[in-house]
Amino acid sequence: MLASRVCRSGLGSIRSALSLKIASPFHVRSSCSSITGSVNAFQWRAAKFYSTKRFTKQHEYVQVDGDMGTVGISEYAAHAVGEVVFVELPEQGSSIEAGDGIGSVESVKSASDVYSPVTGEITEVNKILTDSPQIAGEAPEGEGWLCKVKLSSPEELEGLLTKEAYDEYCNEVDATH
Repeated sequence: MLASRVCRSGLGSIRSALSLKIASPFHVRSSCSSITGSVNAFQWRAAKFYSTKRFTKQHEYVQVDGDMGTVGISEYAAHAVGEVVFVELPEQGSSIEAGDGIGSVESVKSASDVYSPVTGEITEVNKILTDSPQIAGEAPEGEGWLCKVKLSSPEELEGLLTKEAYDEYCNEVDATH
């Protein structure tokens, strides 16, 4: 978390957390209640999740950096589907809601729909997957991402699974099969 303590302004003290001003969307003055520039509630909520990865029980992930999220299938899903031979990508510029279908991943074994873990606007799609879909299976949480989303409801991240909770969920799924 960026804010390690809360001050009277309700914004929290990011001064100590950002004393080196590393990757900050904010400029900090001498007191916690004085933040230059306009910091709206959305920016503050987005900063709370700066550089966070969350997962769904449908095996999608979102890697959040500020107010942008990179969406793809998890390593677990990639391993389960096998060799990926085709990836259907969403349309750049489209608005999506959490839970909406954004594409599919097809392997030699099966085809699986991919659902968005977050709400927002798709700002970029991974066009590399058009010619090299196998990357989605080989490096799903790296070069094999599907799309990037400008988050409009970052509070949705609180309802997604942390890496630890997701790993525990996957272990439970494996135990039942």
